[in-house]
Amino acid sequence: MSAISDRKTEIWAVGGGKGGIGKSFIISSVAQHLARKGSRIVLVDADLGGANLHSFFGVAKPRTTLTDFFEKSEPIEALISDTGVKNLGLLVGALNSLATDHIRFSQKMKLFRHIRKLDADHILIDIGAGTHFHAMDAFLLADTPIAVVVPEIIAIENLYYFLKNVFYRKLVRTMAESGQKALIADVWKNRQKLGIGNIQQLATHLRGHSAEIREIVDSALSALRFNIVVNKVRRRQDIKVGHAVKSICTKYFGLYAAYAGYIEYDELVSRCINKRRPYLQSHSGSRCGGQIEAVAENLIRGRAVR
Repeated sequence: MSAISDRKTEIWAVGGGKGGIGKSFIISSVAQHLARKGSRIVLVDADLGGANLHSFFGVAKPRTTLTDFFEKSEPIEALISDTGVKNLGLLVGALNSLATDHIRFSQKMKLFRHIRKLDADHILIDIGAGTHFHAMDAFLLADTPIAVVVPEIIAIENLYYFLKNVFYRKLVRTMAESGQKALIADVWKNRQKLGIGNIQQLATHLRGHSAEIREIVDSALSALRFNIVVNKVRRRQDIKVGHAVKSICTKYFGLYAAYAGYIEYDELVSRCINKRRPYLQSHSGSRCGGQIEAVAENLIRGRAVR
């Protein structure tokens, strides 16, 4: 895939804060659905410390990884691996010798600039678990950020903390670019004294400083729109988790979130992963397969579960 194109490339990123909730399965399956429809797709494994997205396509030992971009300055389009799925390429994020905490912010921003220039209709990014800066910055890169959660209280709590950190990271980066990083750091440090109990109250407090700060805050947050996907649904009550997370985004962050859909638990998913075989390759007609395709179509069209 060439790195030069006039087409409008859309970037999707999937996150969630907690490992084991099915982010890699969902993003790899959505990528397969889009590729089968004729879209040119590049999957990016942005888990720079523990990449495993290649195993979903039966690739045991990737020939090239993002290590070659960071250490050898290889052009990023030359690092795209074949997945065996037509129209679908993969950038493997495994790092063989470079520790993830040694990647500078400038290196990461360079990587993101090169990713955005790839010749593709959609670039789908699988970020790592947790709330480290690499994960949050990759999530913020997306035109369509996708938050995955499973119907478990710990997963919901982890998603809340993940989104809170993403929200704060976005504020800090935007205010730093405007020379106001010290202000937000001071306000957050003294949040108890100022009566700030959540991120939405932080934004409200900052807006009260001046018209200039209000404009900066509004600019930072106006573009934040999350899409929620509930995975491993086993009963009807689990479907409601998506609406609950949507309410959390509104109440505590003051942000709009769309419930893009849910995917039922299917034991065949684990079998396919263990066999390193794409799930949709042999189970596209299953209920789970149909729900994956519905989620992908909702994301494309901006639709939500009512």
